[in-house]
Amino acid sequence: MSIAKSGRERPGADAAADPMAQWPTGRLLSTASRLVEHAWGDALDELGLTHAGLIVLHFLEAGPLSQTDLAARARVEDQTMSRTLERLQREGYVTRGQDPLDRRRRIVSITPDGVAVWRQARTLEADVFPEIPNGESFRAVLLSIIQSSSAKRWAP
Repeated sequence: MSIAKSGRERPGADAAADPMAQWPTGRLLSTASRLVEHAWGDALDELGLTHAGLIVLHFLEAGPLSQTDLAARARVEDQTMSRTLERLQREGYVTRGQDPLDRRRRIVSITPDGVAVWRQARTLEADVFPEIPNGESFRAVLLSIIQSSSAKRWAP
């Protein structure tokens, strides 16, 4: 299938065989994004995780962090991080306690169960999604789309 720069397929493709072959690239990307999000969410749900929880476990793999540091690294508000940590704590994946050096700070640590679920979750991408030929080129295109769209949306 050959795609013109406009993102629309060139005339002559067999749309009867696959009606999506006529879809603009933006529609394909949007549809793929929604389907990936659902598959990813379902796989994480089976582990008792959310996407936000997975990010927290990733950060905690290197060692304990304060709730404020986790929020800053995840680029979310402290209140949002607090809700994520409450869920992870209920699942037994993290513990929260006072910082011995500063009693006002809360330190978050990953538990052995958290380490185990993080190890399972690390393989989800390979388990859930098909292998993409020329994966690095595909990633480069996705990064370009994200950077371009971000620049347009949040330009100074």
